[in-house]
Amino acid sequence: MTVDHQALALLLFSAFVAVTLGITTWASRRRQGSAEEFYAGGRLFSPMENGFAIAGDYMSAASFLGISGLIALFGYDGMLYSVGFLVAWLVVLFLVAELVRNCGRFTLADVVATRMRERPVRIAAGTSSVTVSVLYLVAQMVGAGSLVALLLGGRSEAAQAWTVVGVGALMVIYVSMGGMRATTWIQIVKAVLLLGGTVVLTVLVLLRFHGDFNRLLLTAAERSGHGEAFLAPGLAYGGDWTSRFDFMSLGLALVLGTAGLPHILSRFYTVPTARAARRSVVWSIGLIGGFYLMTIVLGFGAAAIVGPDAVRGSNAAGNTAVPLLALDLGGGAGSTGGTVLFAIVAAVAFATILAVVAGITLASSASVAHDLYASLRRRGGKPRSEVAVARVAALGIGVLAIGLGLLARDLNVAFLVGLAFAVAASANLPVLLYSLFWRGFTTRGAVWAVYGGLIPAVVLVLLSPVVSGSPESLFPDVDFHLFPLQNPGLVSIPLGFLAGWLGTVTSAETPDEAKHAEAEVRSLTGAGAV
Repeated sequence: MTVDHQALALLLFSAFVAVTLGITTWASRRRQGSAEEFYAGGRLFSPMENGFAIAGDYMSAASFLGISGLIALFGYDGMLYSVGFLVAWLVVLFLVAELVRNCGRFTLADVVATRMRERPVRIAAGTSSVTVSVLYLVAQMVGAGSLVALLLGGRSEAAQAWTVVGVGALMVIYVSMGGMRATTWIQIVKAVLLLGGTVVLTVLVLLRFHGDFNRLLLTAAERSGHGEAFLAPGLAYGGDWTSRFDFMSLGLALVLGTAGLPHILSRFYTVPTARAARRSVVWSIGLIGGFYLMTIVLGFGAAAIVGPDAVRGSNAAGNTAVPLLALDLGGGAGSTGGTVLFAIVAAVAFATILAVVAGITLASSASVAHDLYASLRRRGGKPRSEVAVARVAALGIGVLAIGLGLLARDLNVAFLVGLAFAVAASANLPVLLYSLFWRGFTTRGAVWAVYGGLIPAVVLVLLSPVVSGSPESLFPDVDFHLFPLQNPGLVSIPLGFLAGWLGTVTSAETPDEAKHAEAEVRSLTGAGAV
């Protein structure tokens, strides 16, 4: 990229960082000592504000950079990510949003613990939530590194590494100083910027083809080198039965995983009532739905205008397709329009990453402090403030995410998020649904459901081609992969549900009918909700 690209993009990066740090400073002046203020922003956000914040949390670097890149490289099969992410919100709306808001206070474990023995349930749910959050954070770190590598011409691995470190440092500052209030307003600002930038690019792509979407698709297919196969299923997932099972695994993970994401569930606690939580989801569905429809246009636009070879040449995983598309739409390299549009898109993508990592870090640090620390600390010792523990946890999680982000920097960000969704659907969703809807569910069933999904999901990822055995894996020079699928959801999600059922039917514990009745009334009516 030219010096002009770098200077303008860095200027816009700096402007957004300055604005977000200003928001964080403003939020830090408010009372942050209480857990309700730090974790839930005082529950004072309106449904519209929270809907924009949810959309900001959900429309991550995986969506903006990763999905468009996958569509540019694989056509129809890449589009499946857009469909999966969007359909997942129907599961959230109809099954969990209102019930979770009524039953819990700050975390997933609160919902399960309403009718179970708290200590084992909180340890299990807290461990799972942190694992999912770290996997999701890694994807955002990889996106940040890819973006800056493109900005600097792909020549400086040191700059890419320092970018990952910088994003990690900023997310720790946002969370530790501003809590949920600052994080929410950062998400709202980011959602507006991202939607605005996406609308502009979509309009420009359609104008390039005079509004003829069919011509756009045909041009993309022609430039792809695959012809009509680019617009049909099977380019990425139809080669053999292994890839077909991988597709089914991915679909399950995407559709079911959203309802188990800790940073999404925590957003329902920032509004005053369950009705407001439900209305928040309705707002977010409209925003997210429009966004994912536009990513389809951007992906095929990148294939038609930039070309898959150029996209792959810039970044093998396709993470830089949208910035390259913006450069071409603005007039090409060296043009004023190209420089401005590229810089704006790069800055919006960077803003997306910063905002999402703040939300994920807050959710995971809440799980550490509210669930793990509160359950594991020695009885009789002097307890530390939960909020103080959460701030320290944010630092530790930031360091871990930075290290893993540096290790996984050559993988597609949407693919990495697919792994996080698989773990969430395997470990968090079974225990959440059983707790809400199964009268006979027990503590052993809850613990087994979490570990019965979490452990297989993580082990299968470690033994998959993602980690070893292929040129695109994390460790390409070794081969210890035993599991053929890249996404473990097809195996680990049923195992999570099966383990929860098996733990319950083999438990000697008698289900507490009174607690279940109380939880059922509370979840459905909001009576007694915090």
